[in-house]
Amino acid sequence: MLKNFWYAVEFADRVTTKPARITVLGQHLALYRTPKGRPVALSDLCVHRGAALSGGTTKDGCIVCPYHGWEYDADGQCVKIPANLPGRPIPKKARVDSYPVAEKYGFVWVFMGDLPESERPPIPVWPEFDDLKENGGRFRAVTGEFLWQANYERILENGCDIAHAPFVHAGAFGNPERPEVAEYELETPDEWSAFATVDLYPPRPKGIWAALNRNKGDLSNRPPVRTSAGWMLPNMIKLHVRLPIGELIIYDTNIPIDETTTLVKWVALRTFFTGKWADKNAISRTLKIFYEDAEVVNKVRPELLPFDLGAELHIKSDLIAVHYRRRRQELAEKGWLLSEEDSITGDVPRRTATVIASPARRENPELARAWVHKARGEHPTVQAAWDAAAAAESASTPEERP
Repeated sequence: MLKNFWYAVEFADRVTTKPARITVLGQHLALYRTPKGRPVALSDLCVHRGAALSGGTTKDGCIVCPYHGWEYDADGQCVKIPANLPGRPIPKKARVDSYPVAEKYGFVWVFMGDLPESERPPIPVWPEFDDLKENGGRFRAVTGEFLWQANYERILENGCDIAHAPFVHAGAFGNPERPEVAEYELETPDEWSAFATVDLYPPRPKGIWAALNRNKGDLSNRPPVRTSAGWMLPNMIKLHVRLPIGELIIYDTNIPIDETTTLVKWVALRTFFTGKWADKNAISRTLKIFYEDAEVVNKVRPELLPFDLGAELHIKSDLIAVHYRRRRQELAEKGWLLSEEDSITGDVPRRTATVIASPARRENPELARAWVHKARGEHPTVQAAWDAAAAAESASTPEERP
């Protein structure tokens, strides 16, 4: 799993002033809005006695721990400890990680890493959201989610895989009589994404689709449909189908709950049947694709993608997946792959939890000792700065000392 990326973690209209727990990369986050509408993502673990902050409430833009009422502001700093006598200072360690948050394309995005703003990969560009029907544009959107019992990278590769459609989706949009995949050039608009565009030969349509397509010939004689499929790091898929009656575009954000559980939140956009009456059909058709894919992908072994390209056989049509694996390897060599160094383990080994350092840990080396929950490993240069700052600290009160 990759850190140091923006993750679209929740539909924006579901984030309210009531805190909610979400899980991404194995780490629990408390997600909420301030009264002014600002979305906030904090580590969902009070530093006092380990309670889940998401089980609490909000007050004046702060989140209130449900156990002892400690209040944390949007930057993760504790600003009130009710049990303290008046005038007693709040310890420096009374703080939790706060992660950068953005709101775009109807999602709340959280940056899961400690990179400074100038070094962060961008949020991917979804241009169709500037052309939504609700704003006078062409595209009608429906949304949904789907839970997989599979690794998100297996799902990512499946979403970009062109050759599986005639077999996994036969009768829906896959044509078993035309399984060949023409050679394609890889499209790489930037270093964070890649796409493949080919002509597919889908089967004869059914239902309301058939009413608009009078071609009743054999499957082998269906006209081609120009289709693009691709990935956008760290976890997104875009499918763009140019049908005779209009365009269909699906965006998936594959949220890794852990290594073998993935929650997909998706948006399907269409330029045809743009009335509300067709939404139910659009949702059911999209979910049908997920169910067909999950039946196969949930059972793929090994569960995790191998790092050795030679561990699985690749052919020409797998070009886009091979490019993803090579790009992932490059990022792993940069230290962006989540590992045991990004976790803590309690007295019960199976309760290992992810702890991804937030930007505050890198930006404020003077707070070297101000973190209760430390991962096993930290950025080496930052750790050295923290140690130096800790050695120089001499004016703290007894309560501020660990």
